[in-house]
Amino acid sequence: MSGGALVDGAETRWIRAFHLLFFTCLGIPAAIVLAGGGAAPTGRATTLALTALAAAWYALFVARRPDLLERVVPTALHLLVIIALLAVLILREPLYEMVLFGVFALPYLLLPRGWDYLGAVLVVLVVMGAGGLLTEMWHDPGALGTVAGNVFLVLLMGSFVGFLVEQGERNRELGVLEERARLVREIHDTLAQGFSGIITQLEAAEQAEGDPPAVRRRVALAKRLARESLAEARRSVDALRPGPLRDAGLDGALAAVAGRWQALTGVPVAFSVNGGARPLGAEAETVLLRAAQEGLANIAKHAGARRVALTLSYMEGEVTLDVLDDGAGFDPSLPSGGYGLAAMRERAGQAGGTVTVESAPGEGTALCLSIPCA
Repeated sequence: MSGGALVDGAETRWIRAFHLLFFTCLGIPAAIVLAGGGAAPTGRATTLALTALAAAWYALFVARRPDLLERVVPTALHLLVIIALLAVLILREPLYEMVLFGVFALPYLLLPRGWDYLGAVLVVLVVMGAGGLLTEMWHDPGALGTVAGNVFLVLLMGSFVGFLVEQGERNRELGVLEERARLVREIHDTLAQGFSGIITQLEAAEQAEGDPPAVRRRVALAKRLARESLAEARRSVDALRPGPLRDAGLDGALAAVAGRWQALTGVPVAFSVNGGARPLGAEAETVLLRAAQEGLANIAKHAGARRVALTLSYMEGEVTLDVLDDGAGFDPSLPSGGYGLAAMRERAGQAGGTVTVESAPGEGTALCLSIPCA
């Protein structure tokens, strides 16, 4: 298969389908022969033994060895063995010509680009030759049409397999880009915010040089924030659920975030929950938690607020998170050089939600994230 080393996701399902097709096409004539049918009742045991050998060879060297796919050696040898066994079976019992439909995809599964079409045409010619069609072409023009039709069909199969490979490669590229974007968001939500908080505490400690207790308190807060940020970064990189959600649930995690932020900044935070709490799923809860962290981080850096309100509301069909402050405010229509709000919107969009920001210079800011839920 061109790109035959792709043995995950959708490619795996298609490869399994090709394997199943081969065994099905091989099993049907074998069952007819076993039941006493077919044109050659003599030598039935030999025919069935050759069928078992073809099935075993395929199972051992093709189906069970995906790591060998797309290597000319030894996969070309395995393909030749299967073609030879199929030719012998057709010479013994013409019913086995139907196995051709099961081996159409085999060259594309086993051989790299360039070799796959050559192998596919070889399959058709050998099978047609064993069935006598190549000899009949000189006397019957209809036989030529049959051979040409089968060649066309096997080449069409190659185009189809190539399309599947391209789709798989495109999906993997998109997956890589999405994973990179996720890591950027996670790094921003953990390391960047943590470093910002640590710098704030250390700067406050510098300004309180004449007050040793205050310096020790600020340094202790910076150390605690560094440990928490490091632990959260490890969890994020491992693509695990954020630690606070795992340990305390969404309500508890938000309360802890609000309490920690209040301790670090000295700005009071009023946290409240409206409506009956219910499970939202890991993705939605992570989006809400990160939005709260980002919203509070932005307030600490830019707003100069005296009061902050953090409200989680469970409503019919959706859940909302509101982050309000009475700080400096800003003009949302102006471009922002920060990544936080863009990352928040990206996260919300992936969960089917939206983010709205209402603010004006000198009038504070209201950030609302809404996610649909059952």
